[in-house]
Amino acid sequence: MEKAKQKRKFSGVVVSNGANKTIAVKVDRVRKNSKYNKQYTVSKNYQVHDEKNQYKVGDKVSFVECRPLSKTKKWRVTY
Repeated sequence: MEKAKQKRKFSGVVVSNGANKTIAVKVDRVRKNSKYNKQYTVSKNYQVHDEKNQYKVGDKVSFVECRPLSKTKKWRVTY
């Protein structure tokens, strides 16, 4: 019996909803410089599948990994 792969989960803020059934979500995380111990923010945008086109710019969403839906979409919104 194979073990199910644990899906990655993220949460972030919608920065774009221009495409049909797709939103761009910005995820921020805090990194720390190893030498100087200074904290700084690193951002990354993810293309997320939004089946109902219900999320607008500025909304907070959480999303999980799924099968590839297109070249760049490998994530779907958790409702």
